[in-house]
Amino acid sequence: MFLTHAEVWRTYWECVSRPYTVIICSLTATMYYLWGRECQRPALVCSEAFSAFLYKHCPVVAERFSPTPWCWGGRLQTLVCAALKSRPPVSYRNELIRTVDGGQISLDWLDNQASVTYPESSTRPTVLILPGITGNSQQSYVLHAVSQATRQGYRCVVFNNRGLGGEELLTPVTYCAANTSDLECVVQHVKGLYPSAPVLGAGVSLGGMVLLNYLARKHTESGLVAGITISVPWDARKSSDSMEEPLNWLLFNRHITRCLHRAVTRHRKILEKVVDVDYVLKARSIREFDERYTSLMFGYSSCMDYYRDASPGKKLPNTAVPILCLNAADDPFSPQTAFPVSVVQDLPNVALVLTAHGGHIAFLQGFFPLGESYMERLFGQFLHAVFEHREEMKQACGIREEQMKD
Repeated sequence: MFLTHAEVWRTYWECVSRPYTVIICSLTATMYYLWGRECQRPALVCSEAFSAFLYKHCPVVAERFSPTPWCWGGRLQTLVCAALKSRPPVSYRNELIRTVDGGQISLDWLDNQASVTYPESSTRPTVLILPGITGNSQQSYVLHAVSQATRQGYRCVVFNNRGLGGEELLTPVTYCAANTSDLECVVQHVKGLYPSAPVLGAGVSLGGMVLLNYLARKHTESGLVAGITISVPWDARKSSDSMEEPLNWLLFNRHITRCLHRAVTRHRKILEKVVDVDYVLKARSIREFDERYTSLMFGYSSCMDYYRDASPGKKLPNTAVPILCLNAADDPFSPQTAFPVSVVQDLPNVALVLTAHGGHIAFLQGFFPLGESYMERLFGQFLHAVFEHREEMKQACGIREEQMKD
């Protein structure tokens, strides 16, 4: 049975005459109008040769980034990602290694022995992953990175910062964004196990700060063939200022500070030998925690001295390997005023991929943003570009063979 022309119009007017229907339709139309305006190509800041290499082997950098229609604000992207992001199943092999100061570091490996592309373990490319400030190998973004890498036949190892990998602290020393000695120890260990396998470093948030500081410090002797960072805070002071804005403090700063408190509390017995733990646990922000704990732990005269040393932006000219850095302009953790655009423009080996939206370690796409997003796609494509087109990448970045000791 079919409706007559008059009945169709009568049904239509009955629907649109209802206030809630009008409101829903208006909101939907507005949402998709704004979403259409927000779908922009990322800004790619790098040399002409490096950009040509990336456009060829990482085509996602030329695509429009389309944030989830109902979730394009940086804060909302960050919160939704943390709440809804899927967690691919990953089964790690844990290894504890000792450091020169008597401490220990927990490494989580996925050896990928079933790799068809690289059946020989000795030459299988390795992705070394550095999580964020209180993260470890179980974070959703780490699990997705491991899933991306292993599907392409690569081996993964996650470097858990001291005290965050489930291990006990053997010395009253933890970690910070400026200290690269533990990363150096890990790289030497990995290269010692597989001297013929190329290693790429992947750092997320604070892990990216550590990676960039390491690459700048070691220059041509880093042991890595390339690096990729996601949502790096380029200037620690500006990042701290942004995180202390009232809404950011309420949504993010307070939570991270509590996570830092839990880490200190777990290792209270050994840490109270060097810091006033009760005073540290009264910190109400990341900056206060760094003032009362981090700067003292690592011998800085003030928190500002630590922040200056931890900020990687101005150190990029000292790096010697190809580096790709993904940031979002609406990241509440990393304000765009700190993005080192002017520095990178003059460098042959560093590329910034800057999206208008994406938040912090989010970059959600699709109406139901549960699985892999722009961030994972870029990560996977860059891994393939580095490991499968290494000589072409070196030429694009103006790197001579004798410059890299990997």
